[in-house]
Amino acid sequence: MISESVEEAVRRARAAQAEAASWSQADTDRAVTAVGWHCYREETARRLARLSHRETRLGDVEDLYTLHRRRVLGILHDLHGARTVGVVEEEPELGLVRIAKPLGVIAVASPATAPAPGIICNALPMLKTRNAAVFSPNPRAHRSAQATVEVMRAALTGIGAPPDLLICLPEAGREAGSLLMSAADSVVAIGGSGTVRRAYRSGTPAIGAGVGNPTVIVDETADLDDAVEKIQHGAGFNNGTSCSSESNVLVHRSVAAAFEQGLARAGAHLCDEAEADRLARLLWPDGTALNREMIGRPAAEIARAAGIDLGTAEKVTVLVVRCADPWQDTALLREKISPLLTLSVYTEYDEAVRLVQSISRRCGLGHSCAVHTTRADRVLRLAEEVTHCRVVVNQSTMTNTGGFASGVPFTTTLSAGSWGGSSVAGNVTWRHFLNHTTVSRPIPERVPDEAALFGAYWRQG
Repeated sequence: MISESVEEAVRRARAAQAEAASWSQADTDRAVTAVGWHCYREETARRLARLSHRETRLGDVEDLYTLHRRRVLGILHDLHGARTVGVVEEEPELGLVRIAKPLGVIAVASPATAPAPGIICNALPMLKTRNAAVFSPNPRAHRSAQATVEVMRAALTGIGAPPDLLICLPEAGREAGSLLMSAADSVVAIGGSGTVRRAYRSGTPAIGAGVGNPTVIVDETADLDDAVEKIQHGAGFNNGTSCSSESNVLVHRSVAAAFEQGLARAGAHLCDEAEADRLARLLWPDGTALNREMIGRPAAEIARAAGIDLGTAEKVTVLVVRCADPWQDTALLREKISPLLTLSVYTEYDEAVRLVQSISRRCGLGHSCAVHTTRADRVLRLAEEVTHCRVVVNQSTMTNTGGFASGVPFTTTLSAGSWGGSSVAGNVTWRHFLNHTTVSRPIPERVPDEAALFGAYWRQG
Protein backbone atom coordinates (compact mmCIF):
# COMPACT_ATOMS: atom_id res chain seq x y z
CA MET A 1 0.00 0.00 0.00
CA ILE A 2 1.12 3.56 -0.69
CA SER A 3 0.63 4.65 2.92
CA GLU A 4 2.88 1.85 4.19
CA SER A 5 5.53 2.68 1.60
CA VAL A 6 5.56 6.34 2.66
CA GLU A 7 5.68 5.44 6.34
CA GLU A 8 8.63 3.11 5.72
CA ALA A 9 10.52 5.79 3.78
CA VAL A 10 9.99 8.36 6.54
CA ARG A 11 10.99 5.85 9.23
CA ARG A 12 14.26 5.08 7.44
CA ALA A 13 14.94 8.76 6.85
CA ARG A 14 14.38 9.55 10.55
CA ALA A 15 16.84 6.87 11.60
CA ALA A 16 19.48 8.21 9.22
CA GLN A 17 18.87 11.81 10.25
CA ALA A 18 19.28 10.91 13.92
CA GLU A 19 22.79 9.73 13.07
CA ALA A 20 23.61 12.81 11.00
CA ALA A 21 22.38 15.11 13.78
CA SER A 22 25.54 14.28 15.76
CA TRP A 23 27.91 15.05 12.86
CA SER A 24 30.63 17.65 13.24
CA GLN A 25 31.00 20.42 10.67
CA ALA A 26 33.83 18.43 9.08
CA ASP A 27 31.64 15.32 8.81
CA THR A 28 28.87 17.38 7.27
CA ASP A 29 31.12 19.08 4.75
CA ARG A 30 32.63 15.74 3.76
CA ALA A 31 29.19 14.36 2.91
CA VAL A 32 28.25 17.45 0.91
CA THR A 33 31.50 17.39 -1.07
CA ALA A 34 31.21 13.67 -1.83
CA VAL A 35 27.62 13.94 -3.06
CA GLY A 36 28.34 17.16 -4.94
CA TRP A 37 31.32 15.65 -6.76
CA HIS A 38 29.49 12.50 -7.80
CA CYS A 39 26.66 14.64 -9.19
CA TYR A 40 28.97 17.15 -10.89
CA ARG A 41 31.06 14.60 -12.80
CA GLU A 42 30.62 15.04 -16.54
CA GLU A 43 29.60 11.45 -17.23
CA THR A 44 26.95 11.60 -14.49
CA ALA A 45 25.58 14.95 -15.61
CA ARG A 46 25.33 13.80 -19.23
CA ARG A 47 23.69 10.49 -18.31
CA LEU A 48 21.06 12.16 -16.14
CA ALA A 49 20.42 14.84 -18.78
CA ARG A 50 19.81 12.16 -21.44
CA LEU A 51 17.58 10.13 -19.12
CA SER A 52 15.56 13.20 -18.08
CA HIS A 53 14.99 14.27 -21.67
CA ARG A 54 14.12 10.77 -22.84
CA GLU A 55 11.59 10.32 -20.04
CA THR A 56 9.97 13.76 -19.87
CA ARG A 57 10.42 15.01 -23.46
CA LEU A 58 10.95 18.43 -21.90
CA GLY A 59 13.80 20.79 -22.72
CA ASP A 60 17.03 20.16 -24.59
CA VAL A 61 19.69 17.57 -23.70
CA GLU A 62 22.66 19.93 -23.98
CA ASP A 63 20.91 22.67 -22.07
CA LEU A 64 19.90 20.18 -19.34
CA TYR A 65 23.54 19.15 -19.05
CA THR A 66 24.72 22.77 -18.88
CA LEU A 67 22.04 23.65 -16.33
CA HIS A 68 22.92 20.62 -14.20
CA ARG A 69 26.64 21.41 -13.98
CA ARG A 70 26.17 25.13 -13.47
CA ARG A 71 23.65 24.79 -10.66
CA VAL A 72 25.54 22.07 -8.82
CA LEU A 73 28.73 24.13 -8.98
CA GLY A 74 26.87 27.25 -7.87
CA ILE A 75 25.19 25.54 -4.93
CA LEU A 76 28.49 24.04 -3.77
CA HIS A 77 30.14 27.46 -4.04
CA ASP A 78 27.41 29.02 -1.90
CA LEU A 79 27.67 26.23 0.69
CA HIS A 80 31.46 26.28 0.88
CA GLY A 81 32.66 27.55 4.26
CA ALA A 82 29.17 28.12 5.67
CA ARG A 83 28.79 27.15 9.34
CA THR A 84 25.74 25.01 9.95
CA VAL A 85 26.80 22.99 13.03
CA GLY A 86 27.04 24.12 16.66
CA VAL A 87 27.54 27.79 17.53
CA VAL A 88 26.97 29.82 14.37
CA GLU A 89 26.52 33.31 15.84
CA GLU A 90 27.68 35.14 18.97
CA GLU A 91 26.74 38.64 20.15
CA PRO A 92 28.63 39.13 23.43
CA GLU A 93 27.31 42.66 23.94
CA LEU A 94 23.79 41.23 24.01
CA GLY A 95 24.69 38.02 25.82
CA LEU A 96 23.33 35.94 22.94
CA VAL A 97 24.62 32.76 21.31
CA ARG A 98 22.83 30.94 18.46
CA ILE A 99 23.23 27.21 17.91
CA ALA A 100 22.21 25.67 14.57
CA LYS A 101 20.15 22.49 14.49
CA PRO A 102 18.46 20.52 11.68
CA LEU A 103 14.74 20.52 10.90
CA GLY A 104 14.54 16.72 10.64
CA VAL A 105 12.97 14.96 7.65
CA ILE A 106 12.11 17.26 4.75
CA ALA A 107 9.56 16.23 2.12
CA VAL A 108 10.51 17.56 -1.31
CA ALA A 109 8.00 17.67 -4.16
CA SER A 110 10.21 17.87 -7.25
CA PRO A 111 9.18 18.98 -10.75
CA ALA A 112 9.30 17.37 -14.18
CA THR A 113 11.32 20.21 -15.69
CA ALA A 114 15.09 19.71 -15.16
CA PRO A 115 14.40 16.95 -12.58
CA ALA A 116 18.03 16.02 -11.80
CA PRO A 117 19.33 19.49 -10.84
CA GLY A 118 16.00 20.18 -9.12
CA ILE A 119 16.61 17.24 -6.79
CA ILE A 120 20.38 17.63 -6.35
CA CYS A 121 20.23 21.34 -5.56
CA ASN A 122 17.75 20.69 -2.79
CA ALA A 123 19.61 17.66 -1.47
CA LEU A 124 22.96 19.45 -1.08
CA PRO A 125 21.78 22.29 1.20
CA MET A 126 19.63 19.82 3.14
CA LEU A 127 22.68 17.62 3.75
CA LYS A 128 24.70 20.72 4.69
CA THR A 129 22.16 21.38 7.46
CA ARG A 130 22.13 17.69 8.58
CA ASN A 131 18.58 17.00 7.46
CA ALA A 132 17.21 13.97 5.66
CA ALA A 133 15.21 14.46 2.47
CA VAL A 134 12.51 12.25 0.97
CA PHE A 135 11.63 13.12 -2.61
CA SER A 136 8.19 12.84 -4.14
CA PRO A 137 8.85 13.19 -7.87
CA ASN A 138 6.50 14.31 -10.59
CA PRO A 139 5.13 11.15 -12.27
CA ARG A 140 6.48 12.36 -15.59
CA ALA A 141 10.05 12.28 -14.18
CA HIS A 142 9.91 9.33 -11.79
CA ARG A 143 12.71 7.23 -13.32
CA SER A 144 14.96 10.29 -13.62
CA ALA A 145 14.35 11.14 -9.97
CA GLN A 146 15.14 7.61 -8.82
CA ALA A 147 18.36 7.53 -10.85
CA THR A 148 19.43 10.92 -9.48
CA VAL A 149 18.83 9.92 -5.88
CA GLU A 150 20.69 6.63 -6.42
CA VAL A 151 23.80 8.58 -7.50
CA MET A 152 23.70 10.55 -4.26
CA ARG A 153 22.99 7.51 -2.10
CA ALA A 154 26.00 5.73 -3.62
CA ALA A 155 28.18 8.75 -2.76
CA LEU A 156 27.00 8.65 0.86
CA THR A 157 27.61 4.92 1.10
CA GLY A 158 31.10 5.42 -0.28
CA ILE A 159 32.11 7.58 2.70
CA GLY A 160 30.30 5.49 5.30
CA ALA A 161 27.37 7.90 5.73
CA PRO A 162 23.79 6.58 5.95
CA PRO A 163 22.35 6.48 2.41
CA ASP A 164 18.83 6.87 3.78
CA LEU A 165 19.52 10.55 4.32
CA LEU A 166 18.24 10.77 0.73
CA ILE A 167 15.28 8.66 -0.40
CA CYS A 168 13.06 8.73 -3.47
CA LEU A 169 9.54 7.38 -2.97
CA PRO A 170 8.92 4.26 -5.07
CA GLU A 171 5.49 5.64 -5.98
CA ALA A 172 4.80 8.93 -7.75
CA GLY A 173 1.57 10.86 -7.66
CA ARG A 174 -0.61 13.09 -5.52
CA GLU A 175 -1.60 10.50 -2.93
CA ALA A 176 1.97 9.51 -2.07
CA GLY A 177 3.10 13.13 -2.16
CA SER A 178 0.33 14.31 0.15
CA LEU A 179 0.96 11.49 2.64
CA LEU A 180 4.67 12.31 2.66
CA MET A 181 4.02 16.01 3.27
CA SER A 182 1.84 15.19 6.28
CA ALA A 183 4.40 12.78 7.75
CA ALA A 184 7.52 14.95 7.36
CA ASP A 185 8.85 17.74 9.60
CA SER A 186 9.04 20.29 6.78
CA VAL A 187 8.02 20.54 3.13
CA VAL A 188 9.63 22.15 0.09
CA ALA A 189 7.32 22.23 -2.93
CA ILE A 190 8.57 23.00 -6.42
CA GLY A 191 6.35 22.67 -9.46
CA GLY A 192 2.82 23.71 -10.30
CA SER A 193 0.49 25.77 -8.15
CA GLY A 194 -1.48 22.65 -7.24
CA THR A 195 1.60 21.04 -5.68
CA VAL A 196 2.31 24.19 -3.68
CA ARG A 197 -1.30 24.41 -2.44
CA ARG A 198 -1.16 20.78 -1.28
CA ALA A 199 2.04 21.54 0.61
CA TYR A 200 0.46 24.40 2.53
CA ARG A 201 -2.67 22.32 3.22
CA SER A 202 -0.61 19.44 4.63
CA GLY A 203 -0.41 20.93 8.13
CA THR A 204 3.39 20.68 7.99
CA PRO A 205 5.58 23.81 7.88
CA ALA A 206 6.11 24.43 4.16
CA ILE A 207 7.99 26.52 1.64
CA GLY A 208 6.53 26.80 -1.85
CA ALA A 209 7.80 28.14 -5.14
CA GLY A 210 5.95 30.94 -6.91
CA VAL A 211 4.44 30.98 -10.38
CA GLY A 212 6.98 32.32 -12.85
CA ASN A 213 6.06 34.60 -15.74
CA PRO A 214 8.78 37.27 -16.02
CA THR A 215 7.87 40.43 -17.89
CA VAL A 216 10.82 42.50 -19.16
CA ILE A 217 10.98 46.21 -19.97
CA VAL A 218 13.39 47.41 -22.66
CA ASP A 219 13.54 51.20 -22.60
CA GLU A 220 14.92 53.61 -25.19
CA THR A 221 18.27 53.95 -23.36
CA ALA A 222 19.01 50.22 -23.27
CA ASP A 223 21.96 48.57 -24.98
CA LEU A 224 19.76 46.86 -27.58
CA ASP A 225 22.31 44.28 -28.73
CA ASP A 226 22.91 43.20 -25.15
CA ALA A 227 19.20 43.14 -24.33
CA VAL A 228 18.42 41.08 -27.43
CA GLU A 229 21.16 38.57 -26.65
CA LYS A 230 20.09 38.05 -23.04
CA ILE A 231 16.34 37.93 -23.70
CA GLN A 232 16.71 35.62 -26.70
CA HIS A 233 18.97 33.27 -24.75
CA GLY A 234 16.74 33.18 -21.67
CA ALA A 235 13.52 32.65 -23.61
CA GLY A 236 14.98 29.80 -25.63
CA PHE A 237 17.26 28.11 -23.10
CA ASN A 238 16.14 24.54 -22.42
CA ASN A 239 13.12 25.27 -24.61
CA GLY A 240 11.78 27.85 -22.19
CA THR A 241 10.99 25.36 -19.44
CA SER A 242 12.40 27.43 -16.57
CA CYS A 243 10.00 29.48 -14.47
CA SER A 244 12.57 32.25 -14.95
CA SER A 245 12.60 32.17 -18.76
CA GLU A 246 11.74 35.56 -20.24
CA SER A 247 8.05 35.43 -21.09
CA ASN A 248 6.80 38.90 -22.03
CA VAL A 249 8.74 41.90 -23.34
CA LEU A 250 7.59 45.52 -23.28
CA VAL A 251 9.68 47.60 -25.71
CA HIS A 252 9.70 51.38 -26.02
CA ARG A 253 8.06 52.47 -29.25
CA SER A 254 11.16 54.31 -30.51
CA VAL A 255 13.35 51.17 -30.48
CA ALA A 256 10.72 48.48 -31.14
CA ALA A 257 11.58 48.00 -34.82
CA ALA A 258 15.32 47.73 -34.11
CA PHE A 259 14.63 45.33 -31.26
CA GLU A 260 12.53 43.07 -33.50
CA GLN A 261 15.23 43.09 -36.16
CA GLY A 262 17.78 42.12 -33.52
CA LEU A 263 15.63 39.22 -32.36
CA ALA A 264 15.28 37.95 -35.92
CA ARG A 265 19.04 38.06 -36.46
CA ALA A 266 19.59 36.24 -33.15
CA GLY A 267 17.35 33.31 -34.09
CA ALA A 268 13.75 34.33 -33.46
CA HIS A 269 10.78 33.93 -35.77
CA LEU A 270 8.32 36.82 -35.54
CA CYS A 271 4.89 35.40 -36.19
CA ASP A 272 2.40 37.23 -38.35
CA GLU A 273 -1.20 37.56 -37.19
CA ALA A 274 -2.41 34.31 -38.74
CA GLU A 275 0.57 32.36 -37.38
CA ALA A 276 0.08 33.85 -33.93
CA ASP A 277 -3.56 32.78 -33.97
CA ARG A 278 -2.68 29.18 -34.93
CA LEU A 279 0.05 29.10 -32.30
CA ALA A 280 -2.32 30.28 -29.57
CA ARG A 281 -4.91 27.66 -30.54
CA LEU A 282 -2.24 24.94 -30.45
CA LEU A 283 -0.79 25.87 -27.06
CA TRP A 284 -4.09 26.80 -25.38
CA PRO A 285 -6.76 24.64 -27.06
CA ASP A 286 -9.49 25.73 -24.65
CA GLY A 287 -8.20 29.28 -24.37
CA THR A 288 -6.78 28.91 -20.84
CA ALA A 289 -5.02 25.60 -20.06
CA LEU A 290 -1.65 24.84 -21.65
CA ASN A 291 -1.39 21.88 -24.02
CA ARG A 292 0.84 19.61 -21.90
CA GLU A 293 1.94 17.69 -25.00
CA MET A 294 3.55 20.78 -26.51
CA ILE A 295 5.30 22.39 -23.54
CA GLY A 296 9.08 22.24 -23.44
CA ARG A 297 9.36 21.26 -27.09
CA PRO A 298 11.78 22.93 -29.57
CA ALA A 299 10.57 26.01 -31.43
CA ALA A 300 10.75 24.17 -34.76
CA GLU A 301 8.54 21.33 -33.51
CA ILE A 302 5.95 23.72 -32.10
CA ALA A 303 5.98 25.70 -35.33
CA ARG A 304 5.41 22.57 -37.44
CA ALA A 305 2.48 21.54 -35.24
CA ALA A 306 0.98 25.02 -35.67
CA GLY A 307 1.50 25.01 -39.44
CA ILE A 308 4.17 27.72 -39.37
CA ASP A 309 6.89 27.58 -42.03
CA LEU A 310 10.21 28.59 -40.47
CA GLY A 311 12.37 28.06 -43.53
CA THR A 312 15.77 27.36 -41.95
CA ALA A 313 14.10 25.83 -38.91
CA GLU A 314 17.30 24.67 -37.23
CA LYS A 315 18.33 28.30 -36.71
CA VAL A 316 15.13 29.32 -34.91
CA THR A 317 15.21 28.98 -31.12
CA VAL A 318 12.37 31.31 -30.11
CA LEU A 319 8.92 32.12 -31.49
CA VAL A 320 7.78 35.72 -31.00
CA VAL A 321 4.16 36.84 -30.96
CA ARG A 322 3.15 40.49 -30.98
CA CYS A 323 0.48 41.53 -28.50
CA ALA A 324 -1.16 44.81 -29.54
CA ASP A 325 -3.00 45.37 -26.26
CA PRO A 326 -1.19 43.96 -23.21
CA TRP A 327 -3.87 45.44 -20.94
CA GLN A 328 -6.22 42.72 -22.19
CA ASP A 329 -6.21 39.38 -20.39
CA THR A 330 -4.91 36.81 -22.87
CA ALA A 331 -3.29 33.39 -22.55
CA LEU A 332 -0.30 34.66 -24.54
CA LEU A 333 0.73 36.80 -21.56
CA ARG A 334 0.66 33.88 -19.14
CA GLU A 335 3.34 31.35 -18.22
CA LYS A 336 4.24 29.45 -21.39
CA ILE A 337 6.81 26.74 -20.46
CA SER A 338 7.96 26.86 -24.08
CA PRO A 339 10.31 28.94 -26.25
CA LEU A 340 7.64 31.57 -26.87
CA LEU A 341 8.02 35.29 -26.25
CA THR A 342 5.21 37.85 -26.30
CA LEU A 343 6.21 41.33 -27.46
CA SER A 344 4.30 44.57 -26.83
CA VAL A 345 5.09 48.23 -27.40
CA TYR A 346 4.75 51.04 -24.86
CA THR A 347 5.12 54.81 -25.03
CA GLU A 348 5.75 56.09 -21.50
CA TYR A 349 7.92 54.33 -18.88
CA ASP A 350 5.27 54.73 -16.18
CA GLU A 351 2.87 52.90 -18.50
CA ALA A 352 5.38 50.02 -18.79
CA VAL A 353 5.70 49.79 -15.00
CA ARG A 354 1.92 49.64 -14.62
CA LEU A 355 1.78 46.97 -17.33
CA VAL A 356 4.33 44.79 -15.51
CA GLN A 357 2.14 44.89 -12.43
CA SER A 358 -1.06 44.34 -14.40
CA ILE A 359 0.27 41.31 -16.26
CA SER A 360 1.66 39.84 -13.04
CA ARG A 361 -1.57 40.39 -11.16
CA ARG A 362 -3.34 38.28 -13.76
CA CYS A 363 -0.80 35.46 -13.86
CA GLY A 364 2.01 35.36 -11.34
CA LEU A 365 2.53 37.94 -8.62
CA GLY A 366 5.68 37.89 -6.54
CA HIS A 367 8.08 36.02 -8.79
CA SER A 368 10.19 38.40 -10.90
CA CYS A 369 10.46 41.03 -13.60
CA ALA A 370 13.34 42.77 -15.38
CA VAL A 371 14.43 45.99 -17.01
CA HIS A 372 17.10 46.85 -19.55
CA THR A 373 18.05 50.50 -19.11
CA THR A 374 20.88 52.89 -18.31
CA ARG A 375 18.66 54.94 -16.01
CA ALA A 376 19.17 54.08 -12.32
CA ASP A 377 16.09 56.10 -11.35
CA ARG A 378 13.93 53.90 -13.56
CA VAL A 379 15.24 50.75 -11.90
CA LEU A 380 14.27 52.10 -8.49
CA ARG A 381 10.86 53.25 -9.74
CA LEU A 382 10.09 49.77 -11.05
CA ALA A 383 11.32 48.07 -7.88
CA GLU A 384 9.24 50.37 -5.67
CA GLU A 385 6.04 49.90 -7.64
CA VAL A 386 5.88 46.14 -8.35
CA THR A 387 4.96 43.38 -5.93
CA HIS A 388 7.83 41.09 -6.91
CA CYS A 389 10.66 39.52 -4.94
CA ARG A 390 13.18 40.02 -7.76
CA VAL A 391 13.89 42.87 -10.18
CA VAL A 392 16.63 41.89 -12.61
CA VAL A 393 18.65 44.70 -14.23
CA ASN A 394 20.44 44.35 -17.59
CA GLN A 395 20.58 40.56 -17.20
CA SER A 396 18.54 37.59 -18.27
CA THR A 397 15.83 36.69 -15.76
CA MET A 398 17.43 33.24 -15.78
CA THR A 399 19.83 34.69 -13.18
CA ASN A 400 16.93 34.47 -10.69
CA THR A 401 18.21 31.01 -9.78
CA GLY A 402 21.73 32.29 -9.15
CA GLY A 403 24.63 33.50 -11.22
CA PHE A 404 28.39 33.81 -11.04
CA ALA A 405 28.11 37.35 -12.38
CA SER A 406 25.52 38.40 -9.79
CA GLY A 407 25.16 38.21 -6.03
CA VAL A 408 21.95 36.18 -6.19
CA PRO A 409 22.30 32.87 -4.30
CA PHE A 410 21.84 29.67 -6.29
CA THR A 411 18.59 27.80 -5.75
CA THR A 412 15.91 25.78 -7.47
CA THR A 413 13.13 27.13 -5.25
CA LEU A 414 12.04 30.67 -6.12
CA SER A 415 9.52 31.70 -3.50
CA ALA A 416 7.27 34.64 -4.23
CA GLY A 417 6.41 36.03 -0.79
CA SER A 418 2.87 36.61 0.40
CA TRP A 419 2.17 38.23 -3.00
CA GLY A 420 2.50 34.83 -4.67
CA GLY A 421 1.15 32.72 -1.82
CA SER A 422 4.56 31.73 -0.44
CA SER A 423 5.87 31.75 3.12
CA VAL A 424 9.28 33.02 1.99
CA ALA A 425 10.07 36.15 -0.03
CA GLY A 426 13.19 35.35 -2.04
CA ASN A 427 15.49 32.49 -2.98
CA VAL A 428 15.29 29.44 -0.73
CA THR A 429 18.77 28.43 0.46
CA TRP A 430 20.42 26.37 3.21
CA ARG A 431 19.49 29.10 5.72
CA HIS A 432 15.86 28.03 5.45
CA PHE A 433 16.67 24.45 6.51
CA LEU A 434 17.86 25.22 10.03
CA ASN A 435 16.34 25.56 13.47
CA HIS A 436 18.20 27.69 16.01
CA THR A 437 18.48 27.54 19.78
CA THR A 438 19.30 30.90 21.34
CA VAL A 439 21.25 31.03 24.60
CA SER A 440 20.64 34.21 26.57
CA ARG A 441 22.98 35.39 29.36
CA PRO A 442 22.55 38.44 31.62
CA ILE A 443 24.11 41.73 30.53
CA PRO A 444 24.29 45.15 32.23
CA GLU A 445 20.82 46.62 32.42
CA ARG A 446 19.91 49.04 29.62
CA VAL A 447 17.06 51.35 30.60
CA PRO A 448 15.42 53.05 27.59
CA ASP A 449 15.44 56.86 27.39
CA GLU A 450 11.71 57.66 27.48
CA ALA A 451 12.16 61.15 26.06
CA ALA A 452 14.10 59.80 23.07
CA LEU A 453 11.47 57.15 22.41
CA PHE A 454 8.34 59.29 22.72
CA GLY A 455 9.69 62.64 21.52
CA ALA A 456 7.11 65.42 21.52
CA TYR A 457 4.55 63.22 23.27
CA TRP A 458 6.88 62.86 26.26
CA ARG A 459 7.46 66.60 26.48
CA GLN A 460 3.69 67.22 26.53
CA GLY A 461 3.49 65.15 29.73
